[in-house]
Amino acid sequence: MASISPTFDRGTRSLTASVDLESPVEDVFTLLCSVEKWPVWLSFLRSARRVECDQPIGLGSEVVLRTQVPGEEEQLFEVDQFITNHHLSFVGAYSVRRRVDFRVERKTSLSRLHMRLSYPAYHGRFAALLDWWRRGRRMLAQLQVALTNFKGLVEYRRNDAALADL
Repeated sequence: MASISPTFDRGTRSLTASVDLESPVEDVFTLLCSVEKWPVWLSFLRSARRVECDQPIGLGSEVVLRTQVPGEEEQLFEVDQFITNHHLSFVGAYSVRRRVDFRVERKTSLSRLHMRLSYPAYHGRFAALLDWWRRGRRMLAQLQVALTNFKGLVEYRRNDAALADL
């Protein structure tokens, strides 16, 4: 269902995941742009909110994320890449090595969501390996769960004939 892979490049740790969705690209991108709903499907987030709620999301929009990591305060992210129905990328306001990147591909009536989380890994390759053993494997498992939850949210149709008995 989903493919997940970790990478380490020049002090940055990246986790990438992708999943095929039986939903149009427009629906997928609309759910991605609903930042306030991220904690519903991204289990490692406690809260997510947009700074300027009255504006549609676009280049320069700011988002505040609070993660499950103890001691971490809210982190400010800014949209640095935006292509309607295709690409949404957030970069950390105080650390450009922190990044949340979503890319949606159209495949006839299906679509594919690619997600990449990048964060700094300090003190070389040994520390990156230690980070992998401490947090990386759990984070990959959480990404798998997040994509499964996202798939369920975007593919849910209340009027589906299979749900008629419920």
